[in-house]
Amino acid sequence: MSKSFTTYNLAMLILAFIGSSFLLIRFPLKTFKSTYVVSARDTVPIVKIPEGVDPNSPDWKGIDLAPKAPILPVSPSDEQKQFLLPPGYKIEPILTEPAIEQPAAIAFDGNGRMYVLELRSYMLDADSKNELDPVSRISRWEDKDNDGVYETGTTFVDSLVFPRFVLPYGKDCILSMESDADNVYKYTDTNGDGKADKKEFFTSKYGRSGNVEHQQAFMYYGMDNWLYSTVNAFRIRETPQGIIREKTGANRAQWGLTHDDDGKLWFQGGASGLPSHFQFPVHYGNFEIPNEFAKGFDVPWGAAVKTADMQGGMDEIRQPDGSLNRVTGSAGNDVYRGDRLPANIKGQYFYGEPVARIVRQINPVVTEGLTTLHNVFQEQQSEFLRSTDPLFRPVDMTTAPDGTLYITDMYHGIIQEGQWTQRGSYLRVKIEQYQLDKVIGLGRIWRITYDGMERDKTKPRMFEESAAQLVKHLEHPNGWWRDMAQQLLVLKKDLSVVPQLNRMALKHKNLTTRFHAIWTLEGLGALSVKTTQKLLKDTNPRLRIQALRASETLYKNGDKSLEPDYQRLLTDPDTDVLIQAMLSAKFLKLPNLEQGIKGAMAQNKATGVKVIGEQILNPPKPRNAGPFGAPELSEAQKLIVERGTTIYNELCAQCHGNTGMGTPAGEGKLMAPALAGSARMQGHPEYAIKVVLHGMDGAIEGKTYAGNMMASMKDQSDQWVADVISYIRSELSNDASFVSPEQVAAVRKKTSGQSAMYKFDDLLRQTPYELTAKDMKATASHVFSTRIGGNASAQSAFNYEGWSTGGRQDKGMWFQVEFPQEVKLAEIHFTATQITKPGWRPTPNTPPASRPILSTHPRVYSLETSMDGKNWQTAAANVKGVPGANILTLNAAKAKFMRISLAEGLPAGDDDTPWSVRQMKVFVEK
Repeated sequence: MSKSFTTYNLAMLILAFIGSSFLLIRFPLKTFKSTYVVSARDTVPIVKIPEGVDPNSPDWKGIDLAPKAPILPVSPSDEQKQFLLPPGYKIEPILTEPAIEQPAAIAFDGNGRMYVLELRSYMLDADSKNELDPVSRISRWEDKDNDGVYETGTTFVDSLVFPRFVLPYGKDCILSMESDADNVYKYTDTNGDGKADKKEFFTSKYGRSGNVEHQQAFMYYGMDNWLYSTVNAFRIRETPQGIIREKTGANRAQWGLTHDDDGKLWFQGGASGLPSHFQFPVHYGNFEIPNEFAKGFDVPWGAAVKTADMQGGMDEIRQPDGSLNRVTGSAGNDVYRGDRLPANIKGQYFYGEPVARIVRQINPVVTEGLTTLHNVFQEQQSEFLRSTDPLFRPVDMTTAPDGTLYITDMYHGIIQEGQWTQRGSYLRVKIEQYQLDKVIGLGRIWRITYDGMERDKTKPRMFEESAAQLVKHLEHPNGWWRDMAQQLLVLKKDLSVVPQLNRMALKHKNLTTRFHAIWTLEGLGALSVKTTQKLLKDTNPRLRIQALRASETLYKNGDKSLEPDYQRLLTDPDTDVLIQAMLSAKFLKLPNLEQGIKGAMAQNKATGVKVIGEQILNPPKPRNAGPFGAPELSEAQKLIVERGTTIYNELCAQCHGNTGMGTPAGEGKLMAPALAGSARMQGHPEYAIKVVLHGMDGAIEGKTYAGNMMASMKDQSDQWVADVISYIRSELSNDASFVSPEQVAAVRKKTSGQSAMYKFDDLLRQTPYELTAKDMKATASHVFSTRIGGNASAQSAFNYEGWSTGGRQDKGMWFQVEFPQEVKLAEIHFTATQITKPGWRPTPNTPPASRPILSTHPRVYSLETSMDGKNWQTAAANVKGVPGANILTLNAAKAKFMRISLAEGLPAGDDDTPWSVRQMKVFVEK
């Protein structure tokens, strides 16, 4: 191979001379070839001081600025030689370039075909130009001759804008979404040619805009049959009535999501370089757990790569080998659950640190109900997998159908997004010094095996199997087979296997098989109270925990007969079961919750019981989900939700269902329309207020309901109406603003002449509607990007990314919106967020409650309108802003432009708190 690279260097010199842009070099690898796409570069050092660098300044003192030979890619076989693994382990390539380019994640479908998420636009140069061009794809690969190499592939979905994830979801079908988008789509191959030819809407309100490293990723099918993702603090689930949504705790993750044999989700942080949420299932919320990481956990032990190309600069570099001295980035994760590697790594947590060029093996140790993570190789100052190749970039780990562990290696020059590689930065200097920006378009998938343990060559054929055959796979020793069989059984909705599943759940000798049987029953809607009550008394504590979690669905759907079982389990002798009973009691808001938690704490003195019990009784302030995290509910809002919950459960749930999905009325009909995830309920609040005050009858969007009509509630008080609507809009899978009694009073007065129930179409014509972001052009006096160092835009106020002044609030700062034509403004909604104090950086075990939090709401502001953008009229003066949701009613003020300006700055001595706006909504009259 050295001879090939002599030729390669010569070719590069020729290429540089003639000025061409790309060079293709091919190397043989088993049955397929590798093609290197490497931008033209200098192959001899050129003495050049990087732009923006003064080598004599204190900032650059001690930094090696000497010219270096460029780092060149090597063939997969040569890269293979540079890996360092524990004794007995081997690594081999199974799919490489040119077949794939810049892989970021993989997933397998029920027939064992491997889908590869190819981010072909990621960091093609140091400025991340054209990163959102529609050139990425999701490919699908098969090992048809069963030799271990995936040789046959198709482009399943092409021309994508930096896709966020790939989730196989039934036969020849995947779920995915693009960056800077809000919708998830289902892509299906209907004719069997390996290419998706059908695109269907799946769900919305799922995404955010902004830096590609900060958006949601890894949609993941959990053992509990809910779909989770990183970043988003909610989970979704497909039901016969549509997609439902539930809020969860903040997962603080970026690129990595997996689960263990007990179904607990493990989220992987990004910039922290650490796992982010793993103590308990995320739907129970966030808890502050001390000492989650063992001493020294944040110290990586990579091989000597010499490059010192770490974004944090010299402080982050171990000398003299140029490796990383503190984790700074992480990507991809997996709890190994296969059966073809040594038993002592089963249940161990693996994740990649691509800046350090390592894969870490982590041992979770549970003590008194709480988990602490230990680096298995810390004492040896090593890691599970290291490489001396600077281009090794492990970004995903996966337990494969063949029982081994797969590593996705982007094999890329730059692994940090453009906002961190700006000209004049330390990282940019290192990129140019080694010409790392020239190494693009590559990528490898690796299989890790062990001496004497052959991979499983049995090919999955689940799409051709019956439901009864799928049930047998729940017994498989490889967790992938169990997961996929459960998912397909739930999607099939074949109830013929319920008796078989019941027997398996109650009596099977294998514990993990029983877990999957329970959750398959739950997913089919066939888990009975009788079976559940037997399981809650099982002698195995892990089984009791699974039964508790699965039974939550029954209780939420209205079966309160389980309440005595929950109360009994609050006295369980097992610490882990007791903690689970506390979590379930909190989640389900059981009666006498405080008394039950105090009793559990008095009975069991374990640290976990104490920590969780105290935080259930006295919840800590939520940890920020990011630089623009939403504030917690105020005490007044909590009371509104509590009152609204009571009203809904006593009156509305009879027709609309306990979870807001509608009560079945037979023959495929519902008693009343679903309110969960309803666009109407999350739109302008006037719609819901008018319906509650005056009622509605007739068809809704062409559908009729057994209940036929919604009765008028105008005899109820304004507070009563506001409470129940606020509950519906903020809970029940919805995410919209609260409604105030004053808003209800205004609508009541406005509609005092309404004597009959509303008809749906008539009501829609009378209700203000929301303008889309593309219909508005935003500008501002001060523009600061929430992407550190990224391109700023006032337009970001309309999405999750948010807009900020970036600096201290001063009188006269303004934010302006131009409309395509004259509009009649009804209401303006925007969220003012909380941020961690700029410049503050936590340590791995810093209690989040100690983080300095600033609220970025405008202290006092005014709103003006204009028809020409020059002459302005005041529509609302000296309005006091509040943390969280701000709502301003404008009573059909005519405008072509509107402008919000600060009427006052911050008082002297206050923190340098900026003004921010996120998720602004503008409602106009029709």
